[in-house]
Amino acid sequence: MRSAIRCAIAGLAVVLGVVACTSSSDEEPKQGAQVASAVQIDALMAHLENLDRIAKDNDGNRAAGKPGYDASVAYVTDKLKEKGFEVSTPEFEINTFDLKSESLTVGDQQVKVATFGYSPGTDKAGLVTRVLEVPVDDTPGCEASDYDNLDVTGAIVIVRRGICPFAAKQQIAAERGAAALLVAFVGEQVGGGTLGSRDVAKIPTAGIGVGDVPALVAPGANVKLLIDADATTFTTRNIIAQTKTGSADNVVMVGAHLDSVPDGPGINDNGSGSAAILETALQMGSEPDVQNAVRFAWWGGEELGLLGSTDYVSKLSSDERLKIALYLNYDMIASPNPAYLTYDGDDSDKTGEPAGPDGSAAIERMLNAYLLNQGITPEGTDFDGRSDYGPFIEHKIPSGGIFTGAEDKMSADQAQKWGGEADEPFDANYHASGDTLANIDRDAFARNGAAVAYSVETYAQSIDGPNGVPSRADREAARGDEK
Repeated sequence: MRSAIRCAIAGLAVVLGVVACTSSSDEEPKQGAQVASAVQIDALMAHLENLDRIAKDNDGNRAAGKPGYDASVAYVTDKLKEKGFEVSTPEFEINTFDLKSESLTVGDQQVKVATFGYSPGTDKAGLVTRVLEVPVDDTPGCEASDYDNLDVTGAIVIVRRGICPFAAKQQIAAERGAAALLVAFVGEQVGGGTLGSRDVAKIPTAGIGVGDVPALVAPGANVKLLIDADATTFTTRNIIAQTKTGSADNVVMVGAHLDSVPDGPGINDNGSGSAAILETALQMGSEPDVQNAVRFAWWGGEELGLLGSTDYVSKLSSDERLKIALYLNYDMIASPNPAYLTYDGDDSDKTGEPAGPDGSAAIERMLNAYLLNQGITPEGTDFDGRSDYGPFIEHKIPSGGIFTGAEDKMSADQAQKWGGEADEPFDANYHASGDTLANIDRDAFARNGAAVAYSVETYAQSIDGPNGVPSRADREAARGDEK
């Protein structure tokens, strides 16, 4: 029986292109299978129970910049340190913008308006003042001279969209004494925009349709602009821990975002991925017998726009990025009506974004083979940029991962294949208060938690073979901009 089990495990590895089967009764299972079998559902759920408790103790969320996120960081780092990992928590700044209300009126008539990101607000009573339009030219509102011979002080200024950034337009208007800036968009659609950051924003700024300009600048028009908004800047952290063994020239990086949305505890999104890579790290230990170093990452600020992973990758030198052989991303792997989706590294689905960087197709094959061996037939999911693989792909780092679905609905064919409920969302609690411990699919979590461990250990042992990724020399040639 033991020999048969070992042969079955090795048979899976053959499918994945890693090792060969043997009939020797003295042969021990390869580490990949050992780690995968060691990642058990009870331990995975224990991590989720702790994250759920943290959320309950902190206003129901674990959002970046909130106490629940800081407590989540402490939980993960403490667990890692207990296993001998050296842990760093690099900080980065997050700019947030909260638009509470906006309105623009001419007399009793409402005018459609779209406040720009990071715009300062008006006072609570709103801004009631005269309105003037800057003459239209090839660079509207982009030069201080555009305001020559205009009495701008205290006025709401209108400029056409075009050429220079919105931030530059509002800065010039502010320097000339304008009280607010409206950017007129051509056509019926009122476009939004952003000023980029709180530090750049000087005066209330919003978009309007060009068709509303005549009414706003008409002599004697009673115009009122009201913007109630807050822009804040705060500091938060990622978590980084790397094995002390394995080649640092071929780093296997695996990540999951640790933050939730402010509206819920984020137990599937993304306590599930965070717990899976944490348990993988704990089972491997800080000094595993591996060929390639493994770097574990828990990202902050993903829910605000992939901010933690983007900051991390952007701050690496070209040489440090070249040392990363591949990136594995695990975001939502225990949805209550679960799909079994692997990132479409080869673009075989021919939808959405193109294929991932060279090596992404191999990662997809490896994960598909693992799931197939578990009796699950996976489907592809597009590299649509909604999770932390985005910054890695931008730098041509091969990437892959598993995803069990969010707000999209399961088809009848998928329900028949996976046993879920057709015409229902994969996760009806996505980005909501119901994303709790009670709404986790344990079977999907168990399967995918083991898949996470197997994928990490597979590439920790070797990045070569039929499901391998480019060597250092090959990826240096492929990532021309990284030299």
